[in-house]
Amino acid sequence: MIEKVVRIRKLDSDTRREDLTYWLTRTPAERIAAVEYLRRQFHGSAARLQRTARVVQRA
Repeated sequence: MIEKVVRIRKLDSDTRREDLTYWLTRTPAERIAAVEYLRRQFHGSAARLQRTARVVQRA
């Protein structure tokens, strides 16, 4: 049987510094891939975010 493991940590300045240090060691391609992964989790598997435009006629 697989047990769920949950660790609750406070986000203090040391944790933030560790996170920043980690991401600064990753290549730009790895960082973009991580953001894309999170975007797909949140928005689904759509290829891109939708953009909208509105044309305003000025008098």
